[in-house]
Parts: sequence; C-alpha cells; structure tokens
Amino acid sequence: MDIFTALQTAVTGLKAQSYAIGNISGNIANSQTTGYKRIDTSFVDLIAEQTPKHEVAGTVLAQAQLTNTLQGNITATNVSTNMAINGDGFFVVQKKTGDANGQPSFSGANLYTRRGDFTVDKDGYLVNGAGGYLQGENLDPVTGQVTTTGPVKVSNATLPARPTTEITYTANLPKTPITANSPTTGSALYTPPAAITPSPVVTTVDGTRTDGLQIPAANAADFISNSIAGPSLTVYTESGAPLSLTTRWAKISNATAATATTPAQPAVWNLYYANTSSGTGSSTAWTNAGTGFGFDLAGQAVPTMPAKVTIANLTVDGTSLGNVVVNIGKNGLTEYSDATGKTTTNILSQNGYTKGDLNSVAVTADGKIVGNYSNGSALPIATVGLVRFVNPDGLKPESEGNYQQTIDSGVPLTGLQGSTVVGGNVEQSNTDIAGEFSKMIVTQQAYSANTRVMSTAQQMMSDLLNVIR
Repeated sequence: MDIFTALQTAVTGLKAQSYAIGNISGNIANSQTTGYKRIDTSFVDLIAEQTPKHEVAGTVLAQAQLTNTLQGNITATNVSTNMAINGDGFFVVQKKTGDANGQPSFSGANLYTRRGDFTVDKDGYLVNGAGGYLQGENLDPVTGQVTTTGPVKVSNATLPARPTTEITYTANLPKTPITANSPTTGSALYTPPAAITPSPVVTTVDGTRTDGLQIPAANAADFISNSIAGPSLTVYTESGAPLSLTTRWAKISNATAATATTPAQPAVWNLYYANTSSGTGSSTAWTNAGTGFGFDLAGQAVPTMPAKVTIANLTVDGTSLGNVVVNIGKNGLTEYSDATGKTTTNILSQNGYTKGDLNSVAVTADGKIVGNYSNGSALPIATVGLVRFVNPDGLKPESEGNYQQTIDSGVPLTGLQGSTVVGGNVEQSNTDIAGEFSKMIVTQQAYSANTRVMSTAQQMMSDLLNVIR
C-alpha cells in the first residue's frame, strides 16, 4: 500500500465511523420512543486483489445491523387498549389516507410495527401514536363470527339481550341425602304419589327416565321434605327479563349389586325445577327435568348417562324459555359420600344475559379484544392482526417505527408462535443508553485515529517532496 492508498483508506475509515456515530446518535435520540429498535453498525473490510505474500489491509464499509429480534422492556400504562408483544412478532397496521363521505379511507398496504400504544380515535378505530391503524378482524359479540376484516373498530353498539339456552352444571350428589324427613339417617327415598298423572317416576335399568312428571302444589310440601336443594341461578328470556330458576334433587332408588339372577341396578336421581320463582313454599309446583341420572355403587355415573340433557319447554312464572340444555359433560355428576348430605356444586353457569352497554375493553394474551358490558358479560369484539417473520432483521425500516416486508424477511406468517400479547402495557425502546455511550467513545477514538493516519500520510508526502528539492 502506498501513501495515496493509505489516505484513501483513512477516508473510508472516517466515513464508516461517521456512519456509526450517526446510528448511535439516532439510537440515543429514540431511547424513549415506544417500540423503537436500535440500529447497530457492522464493519466490513474490502481488500483489493493482491498477489500471494503481498496482501495488505484494505478499506472499510459500514453497514446497518437491525435488532428487531431484541425485545425492549415491557411497562404498564394502565391504558386498556395499549398492547405489547412478549416475544417475536409484529402488529399489522395501515396508514390513513383521508376521509370520504365521513368514512376514513386507508392505504391498503400493510406495515409492521412493535409500537403498541393504541388508543381509540373519534371514529372508534384503534390507532397508535405514530398514526398506524391496527388491522385485524371485527367480531359479532353475540355469535363470535367475523363481521369485517381490516381496521379494528371498537363499537359502542348496545349488546342485545340473549335468552338462556344452555346451563353448564357439575356437582356431587350425596350417596345418602339428608332431607327434612330423614335429618339424621338420610335413608329416605322420594316416592311420588301414585295419583299424580301422567304416571309416577319410571326408570329403565340404566337410570334413564322414560316419562315426564309434574308435582302439583298439593303435593309440593311432601316433595320438598323428601328432596335436597339443587342449583339456583338467574336465567333470561328473549327480551332479557331475568327469571329465578330454583331446582331440587330427589333420590328415587339406591344402587344394588348384581346377583346370580338379577343384574346390578343403579342409584337414580331426578332433577326438578320450580314453576314459580319463589321455589320453596308448599304452594310451589315442581316439574321433572325429564331424565334420570344413574350412578353405580362406586358413585360414578353410569356409561349411558348423557353428557347433555334437554329440559323441554322450561317454564317459570308462566314464561317459557323453550328447550334448555343442561350440559353436565362426561362424569360431570358423581354420587360420593358426603357427611352433610347436601349437593356440592362445582360449576354453575348459563349463557343468557340482558341487554348491555360497553363499559370497557381488555386485551387477552392470545390477541383478543374483549368488551366488558354493563350486564356483566365479557365477549370478544375483535381479533388483533399479528404476524411473525422467519427473518425479522430482513425487514426494511420506515419512519414512525414501521417496517416493510422484503425478500430477505420472507412473507408474513399469521399468528404468534409461543409469544403473547400483554394488554395495558407497551414495549419500550431496546436502546441501552450506557451501551450507546460506550460505543460512542470507541467510535470517537477510531475517528480520531483515522484523522491521525491522514496527517501522518500528509507529513510523509511532505518529507518525500523535500527529498526531491
């Protein structure tokens, strides 16, 4: 390498260190920018072709090195629509291009960002601090079906009332129920009076009821004295009017072991519900749910017990709810011994509700936006658009924390694999101020060293000219 080449090499060194100090400056300037990913600098040597044994150090090229895979700290903001991705992935956003006939229009080109400081704008859309409108799927809160795909919008529409069509219930029924007529031994079984029409309780070998049965008010006191309380809950009509549903369990028969001449017989329970909301007085009429519930000697449900039981035309206070399904699942009911002699309810819920107004929203870990309504319902109203890339550092950076897809990044893959969304939080910049200052000192020293090379080469050239003179 001659003196002139040394000068040229020093110039590339100055350019490379200038480029590096520019990246350091930008990182420090954006140390408080939400979702910002710092840009590091990598250096590549460029060596001209030389003959063997005469290689010399060449010039240098500075290149950007993205850090999209390095996550910043996640901090709470107490803004429910703010989001942070814990792990790999990006939010899908689009830019707003204008308004037409009072409706916003969007660019249609997807951008990708880690900036999750989304808030609701005047039109109900979720937009971050850089003007990126969150993309995703808007859902019908009643059916859970997708209504539109595109900008996520938080709708303030009133949630319509939903009638109760299904009750989820699991419990343990005591092997020996303690009733008012048997408060100590709990040995009494309930036997409906023979005069009740259409017929007394009839069960098959496996415990399945084959008839319906209604207990009139005249026989209600005897029924209550020989049964135990079941679940009580509020159910809803089509208009959203609440009704109080009261139930009781009556044990019809005990389980018996198989003999040489007779097969094993299950213990059989029947579920009744009150036709009036008072549900406890002697004047209350009770209706059988229409299915027997059988249990073997070990207290397990017989194999033929259905996972779902339909109560036909469930009527309370003269209002019919239609057919209501009781979902007990597989082995949702058991008959184990219990010293209290009472029913132990494990799960009890129903799917109806009255109308409701949107009070607030929350973001779940799987990227669902859930609306919390005044009627106590919490229903998904949108799905956040989330993608990941095979090579996130291959994305092309844009202003405002956005990135574009490139050939190097690969195509966006829908969803997050192992990552989660943290609602009410944002991701901070991944810039480490202390680290940037350390790099700044090293860069400044390298820049000064290159200027020293230039001044030394200049002195050598002057010395050479003096020799000629």
